[in-house]
Amino acid sequence: MITTVLPTYNRAPLSFVKGEGSWLVEADGRRFLDLGAGIAVNALGHANPDLVAVLKDQADTLWHVSNLYKIPQQQALADKLVDETFADTCFFTNSGTEAGELAIKMARKYWSDKGQPDKIEIITFEGCFHGRSTGAIAASGSEKMTKGFGPLMPGFVHLPWGDHDALRAAVGEKTAAIMIEPIQGEGGIRTVPDQCLKGLRDLCDENGILLIFDEVQTGVGRTGKLFAHEWAGVSPDIMMVAKGIGGGFPLGAVLATEDAASGMVAGTHGSTYGGNPLGCAVGLKVMQIVADPAFLADVNRKGALLRQKLEGLVASHPDVFEAVRGTGLMLGLKCKVAPGDLVTRGYDQNVLTVPAADNVARLLPALTITDDEISEAVARIDAAASALESETT
Repeated sequence: MITTVLPTYNRAPLSFVKGEGSWLVEADGRRFLDLGAGIAVNALGHANPDLVAVLKDQADTLWHVSNLYKIPQQQALADKLVDETFADTCFFTNSGTEAGELAIKMARKYWSDKGQPDKIEIITFEGCFHGRSTGAIAASGSEKMTKGFGPLMPGFVHLPWGDHDALRAAVGEKTAAIMIEPIQGEGGIRTVPDQCLKGLRDLCDENGILLIFDEVQTGVGRTGKLFAHEWAGVSPDIMMVAKGIGGGFPLGAVLATEDAASGMVAGTHGSTYGGNPLGCAVGLKVMQIVADPAFLADVNRKGALLRQKLEGLVASHPDVFEAVRGTGLMLGLKCKVAPGDLVTRGYDQNVLTVPAADNVARLLPALTITDDEISEAVARIDAAASALESETT
């Protein structure tokens, strides 16, 4: 008999009832050190008092009015995002998937309005993840994402990871945009080198096409910059944001230049809940905290500390680990064992990590994690790795 909750998840046998910073409390009272942060969502930790206060204050005044009317909280957050980024304008969604859908629509509408409706192709890359809607799975193209859901939306060109010759050959008369994550999250914490991001920007400029960055997982301070593309010193035309921007409250956004967004006029897109007062009030507080240069500097410092300790961990367990990947507090342990086994052994040590493709276990802690918690986290992963070693000897 089917469960009342559609059984699309392979859930761990854990039920958390309370969160405190970098910690989650299980129903039986056990405390877990959370290195997943809701898959990079709880950027400022669980039950962050600043966010709780803002949410409670907004909940006491106004929850929802729809986008039939002006929403002051939405305007304030849009102003902040524009002030802090390349963008001239924002559209608010409830999730990264919705942001991806708009990014696709925006790129195609751009060319249609310029009298080139045949320019519909969007280039994506092996290992990418842009969401689970029908448009987003067509963008990924992988059998894991698309099997059984055809026919797929046409207009996507899927290229091998890191194949520069294939990329240049793929750009043609129908190319509308290139869409890429600066660091693949679900794909296994695979980082696009800075010179390659610069090369993509140059390629788009040479051919007059749009560049879309998916910063749903990499954005809002995760890598030690407000957005990961800043490390390369380049800017996209369109950017997808979600996860950390709401600090745990469902919120997403598409940021764009005035030119890239020129086709999106009244009636071309909408959302009932997107940009509601609750989400935008919380999102503004998140941005005020995370955009502080001192906060970002501390993320960099803690990211370096965590990486240093993880490098030592890899050296101590050569049969379990291969390498450390990533930037800032978006790190991955490339494993020689199934990453799911490491995650499961971590449950025994009351530490939470997140599996990904390419045999990687992700570490995406709250950006507010302390130095002592970093040391404790690595000690618990060390114990989990030792348990795996004992099982194979």
